[in-house]
Amino acid sequence: MNNSLSKQNLNDSLQLGEGQYIEFKESFDKSFAKELVAFANASGGIIYLGVTDSGTIKGVSVTNRLKSQIQDIAHNCDPSIIIVLSEIKEGNNKPYSCSSGFFMRMGANSQKMSRDEILEQAIKSGKVRFDEKLCTDFDWKDFDNEKFDYYLKLAGISNNRPKEEILKNLRVLTEEGITNAGILYFAKDPYKYVISSKIRCIHFNDDKRIDILDKKVIDRGIIGNIEFAVAYIKERVPIRYEIKELKRKEYPEYPIEAYREAIVNAIIHFDYFLGDTIAIEKLKSSIIINNKGELLFPEKDFGKRSEARNRLMADLLTRTNFMEKAGTGIQRVTDACKTNRNNYSFDFTDAFWITIHSNKLIEGNTGNVNDNVGDNVGDNVGDNVGYSRLSRVLELIIENNQISAKQISEILKVTSRTIERDIEKLKQQKKIKRIGSGKSGRWGRSDEEVIT
Repeated sequence: MNNSLSKQNLNDSLQLGEGQYIEFKESFDKSFAKELVAFANASGGIIYLGVTDSGTIKGVSVTNRLKSQIQDIAHNCDPSIIIVLSEIKEGNNKPYSCSSGFFMRMGANSQKMSRDEILEQAIKSGKVRFDEKLCTDFDWKDFDNEKFDYYLKLAGISNNRPKEEILKNLRVLTEEGITNAGILYFAKDPYKYVISSKIRCIHFNDDKRIDILDKKVIDRGIIGNIEFAVAYIKERVPIRYEIKELKRKEYPEYPIEAYREAIVNAIIHFDYFLGDTIAIEKLKSSIIINNKGELLFPEKDFGKRSEARNRLMADLLTRTNFMEKAGTGIQRVTDACKTNRNNYSFDFTDAFWITIHSNKLIEGNTGNVNDNVGDNVGDNVGDNVGYSRLSRVLELIIENNQISAKQISEILKVTSRTIERDIEKLKQQKKIKRIGSGKSGRWGRSDEEVIT
């Protein structure tokens, strides 16, 4: 029925048969609405009217009345669905339903959605937000007045009004009870009510997450978790001092502005429905912050678009100096890394990973920072890509100044030729230099000092 399709496209579709994006309907009937919402809840698709299940064209009269009926059905779905004649666009306001319920396109079938599938789409679309849900079993004996007073001090809010009134003004308390955001900010033991309230801080002695030097699992609420995690990393970040003209300058291995923003981002945008914990890891050559929560928008929009998973929690934090303005955290991470000459990377899976790489090449045990590392970060590490291979090659060279291209290729599971190209790039960027030749050679910095 779709007049916008060519005869060739129609023939191709008939040969392909029904599938994830194609549905054949011999006639217009009451099940049409079910197919509409199924496509809208999936990835969109096309319904061919007047075609049997076997792909035989029987035809159908395309009248203004039929077009009007189809548009009426699409309009009456909840919410309304955008169609082009019988082409159904993937919905931006999922989940969609009709009078028969919620349906999802699964291969060549339109299947009724389960409760969990409906809930998952509602969460992803922002219709159900964890931080705004009520905690119906909260015992007010577990309310921490010290946390509350400390938050008011940080937020510059006067404490001369009744507690309940202030909580309602902050929108963490309603007539029905306190929200999960209120629990995460002000409960004595948030874990008692929110199983995903804890954060896990780990210090590794290597880059393979094998040798653990220290591990802490903390449940101090949103503010307490942020403060502890930042202090935990800061204690483990070496700083080089340089005194010139009676002034002391600090050159940290990692910029506090970057890992502080990354920690705040993880805690505020974490998907607390998952029942997991946030992991903050200090490795030998990097800091990795893992936030279990998928992006709420296409990856191609990362860095251009911001959408808070937990709006209420973010609003509370923006009142303090921990979060100056919602939506600017990632930019502040990248700016701080570039200023401090740190490579960085973002990785998107079912979680969101922020990795900040060390900006130093080790000189014995002095801990001096190599000024050449991290120059032109944007040129050699994509802002929106996963773990940078080039950065990993550099880390392996730092770890072993005698390592060969073949050994690196085996570790990273790529060809030796690829690694040789990466090494050539690092040489061009003046981050490394080969000292000596053959088996007796060593990797060194551009000033010809050996990496030891």
